[in-house]
Amino acid sequence: QLQFVESGGGLVQPGGSLRLSCTASGFSLDSYAIGWFRQAPGKEREGVSCISSSGINTYYTDSVKGRFTISRDNAKATVFLQMDSLKAEDTAVYYCNVRVAGIDYWGSGTLVTVSS
Repeated sequence: QLQFVESGGGLVQPGGSLRLSCTASGFSLDSYAIGWFRQAPGKEREGVSCISSSGINTYYTDSVKGRFTISRDNAKATVFLQMDSLKAEDTAVYYCNVRVAGIDYWGSGTLVTVSS
C-alpha cells in the first residue's frame, strides 16, 4: 500500500527554520516526482515545491523562493523541505504528494506554526 509519512513540523519563531521529511513506502519513490503542498486555515491547498525523480529539476512557488529548498534521498525513500527565514504566513499543514497512474496520493500532513 502506497503511504507517506510527513514529519518535522512544529512551532517556530519568525525567522527560524524547520526541516520537513516525507518518507514513502509501498512504491518506488525514485521513479516519481514528489511535491510539497500546504493548506493554511481557511484557505485552499496550494503547491509549494516539487522535485523531479532524479532530483535535478526543482520548482518553487514565488512566495517561498530563496527561503525553501527541496531535496531527496532516493536510497532512503525520503524527500525533504528545508524551510528558512520562516514567516507567519508560512503557517499551514504541509503535505507531500505523488501522482501514480493518474491518482494523487497524500500523506496525513505535518503542522507548521510560525509565531512569536
